[in-house]
Amino acid sequence: MASGALPDNPFVAAGMIEDPRLFVGRKDELHAIASRMKGDQPTSINIVGEKHIGKSSLLYYFVRTWEQRGLDANRYVVIYLPLRGVDCQTETGFYEAVAEGLLNHVQGWQHRSLQNPWKSKPLNRQAFSDAVKEWKQQGKLPVLCLDDFESLLKYPDKFDNGFYDNLRSLMDSNALMLVVASRKQLDVYANKHRFVSSFFNIGHTIYLKELSTDEAIELSRLPTRSTNGAALSVGEQSDAQQWGDRHPYKLQLAGYYLWEARQQGKPIKWAKQQFEQQLTKAKSPSNGQQWQLWLRWLVWDLPVRLGKIPQFIGVTVGDIGNWITGLVMLLLPVLVLVGVVRWNEVWDFVRDKLGIK
Repeated sequence: MASGALPDNPFVAAGMIEDPRLFVGRKDELHAIASRMKGDQPTSINIVGEKHIGKSSLLYYFVRTWEQRGLDANRYVVIYLPLRGVDCQTETGFYEAVAEGLLNHVQGWQHRSLQNPWKSKPLNRQAFSDAVKEWKQQGKLPVLCLDDFESLLKYPDKFDNGFYDNLRSLMDSNALMLVVASRKQLDVYANKHRFVSSFFNIGHTIYLKELSTDEAIELSRLPTRSTNGAALSVGEQSDAQQWGDRHPYKLQLAGYYLWEARQQGKPIKWAKQQFEQQLTKAKSPSNGQQWQLWLRWLVWDLPVRLGKIPQFIGVTVGDIGNWITGLVMLLLPVLVLVGVVRWNEVWDFVRDKLGIK
């Protein structure tokens, strides 16, 4: 548990809540995770929720508090692993990050038999699998709370079906449990990225939604170091609840700026403006993301849609063929304007692709 004084402003306007004293609600979800660890057949879980709904904070809080939930501390080792980190951009990097997290919990000479399986070099897929199975023989279950699962999908050449199949095999043999946080259900990503591994049909799904009314009220009453009481006045608490509308990120943001306004002698109107500006910024894609979306639409989505025109008259082609055809159709008017080709040549091309005699 966290020690030391509470912060003056207890509201976390961005990022993950790390101090467990400032975590509010999610009792049902926490109970569900703990209950699926128990027994001889632990069930892996997919935590699904939109951005800023509190997935990271939930996982981190569970890792900090799981021993308080009636679970055998000698049987489990529970770690939090953010997959967005640079260490998890390769398969070996992932295994090494897991090993480091687990070894941090089994330090000292009395745990040498648990440490040795993870010291294999290189720690590849086979060595990782052997280490997990060795822990099972010793009655130890690794529980990996994996945050930001989408990060792995950026490297499909590093994390392929074989990688996911191996994890699934260890889960099926009750040697490994995963709690995976993602914005969409894992099977949605399997369809989108054409994975066929059964890993993506994970055992149980928990949907993370807005807080209950009581939880929202509790969040607005977070304590502060300076007064040993609620950081916000009763009126400010009411404003935070109204602006936040039971959404954890909005509530945190509202509380943060309401507290800042009072400290700086600013009016409530200033706090509301800051709140709305940050909320708009959080919803809007960055310039880099907007550029990427525009580029994808121009060089892939639009050409594919244009290229699918022949399908309306019964001609079947694959997406790659569609893309090539559509891209050519998109570029032809440009080539005409700069004098590279003539309009009659464009018409001949279109007639050929549409099958017009």
